[in-house]
Amino acid sequence: MTTPPAAYLALERQFARRAGLQGALGILNWDSRTMMPAASAAARADQVAALEGAIHAALLDPRVDDWLDSAAGNAHLLDDWQRANLTEMRREHRLATAVPADLVEANARDAARCEVVWRTAKARNDYGLLLPHLRQVLAHQREIAAANAAVLDCGLYDALHEIYEPGSRVADYGPIFDDYAAFLPGFLAEVEAVQDQEPAPAPFQGLFDVTAQRELVQRLAGVLGFAGRVDQSLHAFCGGATGDVRITTRLDPDNFFKALKSGLHEAGHALYEMGRPAAWAAQPVGLARGLAVHESQSLTFDMQVGRHPRFLEWLAPQLAAAFGGQGVAWTADNLRRRFRRVERSFIRVDADEVTYPAHVILRWRLEQALIQGAMDLADLPDAWNQGMRELLGITPPDTAMGCLQDIHWPSGAWGYFPTYTLGAMMAAQLFQAALTAMPDLPDRLARGDFAGLVAWLGENVHRWGRYLSTRDMMVRATGKPLDAGIFKAHLRARYL
Repeated sequence: MTTPPAAYLALERQFARRAGLQGALGILNWDSRTMMPAASAAARADQVAALEGAIHAALLDPRVDDWLDSAAGNAHLLDDWQRANLTEMRREHRLATAVPADLVEANARDAARCEVVWRTAKARNDYGLLLPHLRQVLAHQREIAAANAAVLDCGLYDALHEIYEPGSRVADYGPIFDDYAAFLPGFLAEVEAVQDQEPAPAPFQGLFDVTAQRELVQRLAGVLGFAGRVDQSLHAFCGGATGDVRITTRLDPDNFFKALKSGLHEAGHALYEMGRPAAWAAQPVGLARGLAVHESQSLTFDMQVGRHPRFLEWLAPQLAAAFGGQGVAWTADNLRRRFRRVERSFIRVDADEVTYPAHVILRWRLEQALIQGAMDLADLPDAWNQGMRELLGITPPDTAMGCLQDIHWPSGAWGYFPTYTLGAMMAAQLFQAALTAMPDLPDRLARGDFAGLVAWLGENVHRWGRYLSTRDMMVRATGKPLDAGIFKAHLRARYL
């Protein structure tokens, strides 16, 4: 075996130290969103900013430039994974050195503060309370976009989207989104016509103990293969650090389906994080490929499995046992009818498969306008309402159910939203390929046996980290690049 050059080994050590800092930041962010006292928000913002600054500084070390050049000149001494790692190192260094250190810290500090204000603003339905804080976050995001765009030679929005889905551009997926926006009205009308001919699902009545909900999520996640922490948060997420992956769920005594859906969703994220290549866990090539692929993993369990009729055969008695349910409402057939119910609704995280892309397309359009300076934040509530009317024919009654509902913009995640719908389309394609590889998969789901599916995803998605591009990963797993037609075919088969 050829010994890697010293410069490359120095890079590995530098990126490993950086990964350790990122893990510490992940735990701090998890704490901020689950159990941190509100009075600690200001101090936490400073702590987060300091860590972000240290993470950024790890790549500003002038030796990194020399190591990258030297390692590239001796790339013939590296194996395939090391060369892929070097490519990812250079990409991260390029983006890091584009953004001034003071901007990195200011963005982190103001986003952490803004996120705390958002929680209060949402609870009070007070967009005006959030507005000045959100302005500051948006100003930072525009600066970051401009800095990244200069080195990537791309538009402002693409420069932010690159952070979450490397290599993906509006020119690639924009036509897919525009096509879906045109497809939705007619298809939605067809689905609603079919629904009108069917009996409505029997309601689930009563209050549902939140402790029982949390235990249910823990149990379901455990069956899938996740054994980490499950906590409660306002906005469900998967976080923590490498080797300490954690998930949260939403708990509502009036509606246990929120916990069920978010639990399956975040467990899918967690399985991806747990399945990344262990030998490369502290290196860029060992990270998740991108957030579109990440969403494909969460939505495989949330939508593809979680609403599959055979899975519901197994799930129905689990729910009845958890909440002491009896009668027709707790049957698999009633669950199937409930999960096939399509509604024009206001809240993205509660939306069905058919209308969910409309929520994403709305945010994608708005954040492009905001980043490019074509719209002022003061006009966001009205623009949001207009977009909802155009896409779904409904108008939110207030900002809490409108532009205040998501954590992403207050927390500084601009350019993220497209990954949700790209991930949904990938999930449909990956699940179709898994069914081809395992014809008995529906029978396994009916028995609560997920080991085969998790192993298939591990072999075809998780273990590759960033070694393969998103396109190459999809081709290897499914035989073709992303095909949005497969998602539409899946919707037709399930809802018509």
